[in-house]
Amino acid sequence: MKKITLSILTIALALSASAQKLDRSIRPKAGPAPEIKLGDAATFTLPNGLKVFVVSKHKLPVVTCSIQLDIKPELEGATAGVRDMMSDLLTSGTKTRSMEQLNKEIDYIGANISASSDNLNGTSLKKHFLKTMELMSDIAINSDFKQTELDKIKKRTMSGLEAGKNEPDAMLQNVSAVVNFGTQHPYGEVTTETTVSKITLADCKKYYNTYFHPNVAYMALVGDIDEAEAKELVTKFFGKWEKANVPVAQYSNPAAPTSTNVAFVPREGAVQSVINVTYPIDLVPGTPDVIKARVTNSILGGGSNGRLFLNLREKHGWTYGSYSSVVQDELKGHFTAYAKCRNVVSDSSVGEIIAEMKKLSSEKVPQDELQNHLNNMAGTFAMSLENPQTIAQYAINIERYHMPKDYYKNYLKNLNAVTTDDVLTIAKKYIDPAHANIVVVGSKGDVDKTLTRFDADGKLDYYDNYGHIIIPGEAKSIPANITVDAVMKKYIAAIGGEKAVKGIKSIKTISKSKIANGGQEITLTITEEKANGKFKSQVEMSGMTVQKQVFDGTKGYQEARGQKQDMDADDIASAKNEADIVANANYEKDGVKRTLKGMDKVGDADAYVIECVDAKGKKSTEYYDAKTGLLVKNLHVEEAQGQTIPVTEEYSDYKEVPGANGFKKAYTIKQTFAGQSMTANIESIEVNKPIPDSEFN
Repeated sequence: MKKITLSILTIALALSASAQKLDRSIRPKAGPAPEIKLGDAATFTLPNGLKVFVVSKHKLPVVTCSIQLDIKPELEGATAGVRDMMSDLLTSGTKTRSMEQLNKEIDYIGANISASSDNLNGTSLKKHFLKTMELMSDIAINSDFKQTELDKIKKRTMSGLEAGKNEPDAMLQNVSAVVNFGTQHPYGEVTTETTVSKITLADCKKYYNTYFHPNVAYMALVGDIDEAEAKELVTKFFGKWEKANVPVAQYSNPAAPTSTNVAFVPREGAVQSVINVTYPIDLVPGTPDVIKARVTNSILGGGSNGRLFLNLREKHGWTYGSYSSVVQDELKGHFTAYAKCRNVVSDSSVGEIIAEMKKLSSEKVPQDELQNHLNNMAGTFAMSLENPQTIAQYAINIERYHMPKDYYKNYLKNLNAVTTDDVLTIAKKYIDPAHANIVVVGSKGDVDKTLTRFDADGKLDYYDNYGHIIIPGEAKSIPANITVDAVMKKYIAAIGGEKAVKGIKSIKTISKSKIANGGQEITLTITEEKANGKFKSQVEMSGMTVQKQVFDGTKGYQEARGQKQDMDADDIASAKNEADIVANANYEKDGVKRTLKGMDKVGDADAYVIECVDAKGKKSTEYYDAKTGLLVKNLHVEEAQGQTIPVTEEYSDYKEVPGANGFKKAYTIKQTFAGQSMTANIESIEVNKPIPDSEFN
């Protein structure tokens, strides 16, 4: 009887469902926004002014402590970079603990403690949190900077800057900061080798002693802790933190340009351009426009479902991705639309970015498109609440920016209330391509001239990688008597003359190098024999061979990471060119088409620019010093892991090779590629010594 009753019920439900007409063209209405249960923050203030917020979440035995300084420090000026170094300096030891001891104690309890110029964060299990608070208070109150540590940090910083000189996104970020904010605003200051070299230990100590005080600090404790316990811990470890008068600097008030302005950053050998359409905006955290602006930005370029991505990647295939951001900030916010694309479509990409910005600020967004973004944003917000650090930040934000106490509790409700009219209003207010800085890092000559149509006065501003404006002079005219033949013959004479060059029968060089941002020492050994066209290169790290290429004049192989592969026809042709010790001395017969393109500067010196195209159509560009005749730079591209990577090689320190009858060679080669920089220095050279055939097996 029970089974029969169940079957009848099932049939009845099925008939009822089939009787209802379902219009699948109508999107179901969104349900009410779920209530966010963040938990109310308990709050108290210590006598020294430290404001503390406690959010109890006992689900996991973990506690997070976040300390943020509400400061407006003075401009760094000639010592830009001090604030960037604080993260390493603050955790480099205290008056009571060396860096080694501090790290050992942190590791022993499995805590995570980090710092920056305006915050200190720590997380650990509840049972170790007392120790975590002790260590954090020691850092906040007793940091003791050492010259030895500062020297290490400066060295690492210098290496990073060297590597970033030709890294397109680093160049774009620097120049965007300068054109948006200017040098009289902290967001417009750029760290350079010059500013880093001027930073002293006294500068760092002054910053710490001036700004690290409790009366400008907010602390949030989130996790398995209650108010009474928090008050006891904070009083015990931070009650002795001394307050002081903390100065408040005044900054300029950057404004968007009065019209469109194109800032171009030349990047030698670039096969792609990186683009920012950007300008400063006034958008303060916690104000009513913030949520609406986030929705508007999501539609334009907040992710893979944004219009920029769908246009530039999905529709046109010009880029791997194009995105935008609307950044809120108490001092000054900014809008940015970004893309990375091939040289040939750089101007088209800028045009489509601007077109999408115009469309969003002039046409209503369809309701279904808006709802899709609202749903995605709601999910992202809900997921963010899994991170205790996020909740700590919310507690501080409410107090610091004078936001409503229920701002984040009502976030989803306010998000869900955004309408298509709201999006249009916000877009008209903040999405303004007619008053924008269009910053492009790319190939001068290939890309820059195509961008003049976007500049209001048709004249581009040129910047170097650090945002210093440069004035590209007119190309210097080539003297009438200078030809490719003349340049090549002068080069051969400069390296010792034809007789000395052709007298080289074999050569073996050993070079040492390091990648600029650290890492192990690399040894490169190159062995060449002219008579039979044999060639071998071997790269070693820590005494182990990590890469090898061998060519016996007819066939060869390449080996890397334990994988060995025979050379194909293209590899063999390339190897034969590598094996030609005096290739440039035989320039008339090497199958390379050379064209004199003009003159340019390499450093402060004039250089002749020669474009080279080999039999396979592969291009490179060579720069020969107009005065000395020496080859000083080479630009080419390499294919690696499916990517095209521009490579710049600079040659210097030419010296006579011992026993080579006046033949000269560059003893220093600096190579820049994929955001990395490596300088190789020749340590030994052997010429015209017998080389056993076994070397090329």
